[in-house]
Amino acid sequence: MFFRFLWFPFLAALLSGCAGGPAPATAQPAPLSVIVFPGGFNWPIWVAQDKGFFERERLAVTVTPTPNSTFQLKGLIQGDFDIAMTAMDNIIAYREGQGEAGVQGPDLVAVMGADDGFLRLVAAPQIRSYADLRGKTLSVDALTTGYAFVLLEMLERNGLKLDRDYKTERAGGVFQRYQALLEHKHAATMLVAPFDIMAQPQGFHSLGHAAEVLGTYQGAVAATRQSWARAHADKVQGYIRSFAGALEWLRDPRNKEEALRIFLAHMPPNTTPLAADTAYRVLLSRQEGFQRGARIDLRGVETVVKLRAKYGRPGVALREAADYYDGSFHEAAIGTRSRP
Repeated sequence: MFFRFLWFPFLAALLSGCAGGPAPATAQPAPLSVIVFPGGFNWPIWVAQDKGFFERERLAVTVTPTPNSTFQLKGLIQGDFDIAMTAMDNIIAYREGQGEAGVQGPDLVAVMGADDGFLRLVAAPQIRSYADLRGKTLSVDALTTGYAFVLLEMLERNGLKLDRDYKTERAGGVFQRYQALLEHKHAATMLVAPFDIMAQPQGFHSLGHAAEVLGTYQGAVAATRQSWARAHADKVQGYIRSFAGALEWLRDPRNKEEALRIFLAHMPPNTTPLAADTAYRVLLSRQEGFQRGARIDLRGVETVVKLRAKYGRPGVALREAADYYDGSFHEAAIGTRSRP
């Protein structure tokens, strides 16, 4: 029924299995289903699988790739998946009844941070400036959720208005948008590392980095249903510890060579060692990228809330940023509070 029957052959290798050998007979691993967007930003999950971080927490993690945010959030809300690695904005949208899947998740919350979004506006070779996007079609996952509002804001600050100056078209998650861009179906789209890096040798280039426009921004988070999380606190805390531990392992320069091998083993076959090395530099940058200790940035969440208040459904009063995050699980797992 779900995308465990993977529609891209390489995804079976990219996102399959869980870490290490069998758990001790006295402690059977607890099943945990996670749904993700395909891409290099799943590097900590791959490390946690390959290096046994999940196994040490007695978790049997299955990872399912999603084609788009509507499939992902609908599955999370309906209980088909336990945790979703998704954009912070998706949590707010579906909690407030503004998601495109036609369902509402009133108890959706983030339980840890993952990254700052790595968001860059990547354009076709002939597009050299924002002005060149006039009259063109840009691709999004869903215009009412995710990173689409970042796109709208970046273009507006450069003098372009939706429908007046350009159009958008749904093209699915980042992998599908990347493919559509390479096939010249759209003039530009928001991409994240390493897809922006992989597009460069083919003449595609970045018009701008979201951080340069928005400042601090909370990108991907681990999302779940708060009621489920409270009933399965050990699983949630174990997942957070595994993810945070994998991040620290990745940041250790002594592990770089092995980390690159893990990256290439899980990425599409045409991913080059140069792309992997560049992804390592970008995703593990001190200025941007993966968030240390898997700590969420509440100031970044505030930016997400402000964008949704501007571009989301008119007349809907949104909550404070902290209301969309339950930090109790992270604090119990790691013992440190998130950045205020």
